[in-house]
Amino acid sequence: MKEQSFGPILFIEGENKGRYPFCHSLFIENEGVLIDPASDRERLIRLKEDRKVKTIWLSHWHEDHFMYLDIFDDIPLWISQKDSPPLSDMEVFLDWYGIDNEEYRNYWRDVLKKQFHYRPRRPINFLRGGETVELGSVKVEIISTPGHTPGNLSFFFPDFDLLFIGDYDLTRFGPWYGDTYSSIEETINSVNYLRNLRAKYLIASHEDGVFLNESERPWEDYLQIIEKRERKLLDLLEKPRAINEIVDAWIVYGRPREPKAFFEFGERALMKKHLERLINLGKVMKENDRYIKI
Repeated sequence: MKEQSFGPILFIEGENKGRYPFCHSLFIENEGVLIDPASDRERLIRLKEDRKVKTIWLSHWHEDHFMYLDIFDDIPLWISQKDSPPLSDMEVFLDWYGIDNEEYRNYWRDVLKKQFHYRPRRPINFLRGGETVELGSVKVEIISTPGHTPGNLSFFFPDFDLLFIGDYDLTRFGPWYGDTYSSIEETINSVNYLRNLRAKYLIASHEDGVFLNESERPWEDYLQIIEKRERKLLDLLEKPRAINEIVDAWIVYGRPREPKAFFEFGERALMKKHLERLINLGKVMKENDRYIKI
């Protein structure tokens, strides 16, 4: 596994290059703050055994960011207040994803327990956007970046010109905004806010992980994925379409994939968000159970 240090800030690469269901972790040495414990189980166990981990921070509530939280049952947990409810109750967790299909809910109950080691947790304290936390020699500016989730957080380390952008990860897949309380508009606003901070180094939760912020192109390409999805949806809606027909077009994932409880659910969730947005913009209307471009 690749590790890289920025002074006392240690980047820990996730398994499979941090692709889902893993993510990259950050560890602030000396002060023992571990951010998003879902990278490499054996590495995180060693950190715990060395008694170096004193506090866990979560950037948001998704399962691929807390997968190995079970290692740290006795360690204080911090997260934003807005993102804390799903951690305390599995049924709330599923509701926040908007999973209303009982077959899919059963799939996720099983996966959350077995793969992601879900155990109800309540944070000991909350991270608040706009605050600066002094961690010994490390200063951390907490940035509220809603859209991906309502309480999504990013972290800026000004002394190292280092910005943790989390799941606004600039990958080719593009942004996720399919949860019950996610928002396309807030996602766009948050990405642009992070973009305008002009930090030298970026740390994303998935894939490349660490890279220099040398060009506007990755930001532009990332946001254009939203536009591309929308254009394809509008083209599809030249004729009236029911939601199942829209899902079957696989605009996001490109083709049918298994398990359906993950991919079909995700396709449906993202398309619903786009339909809501296009209706609000006056570009699409709904007639009975079908959607059509205006």
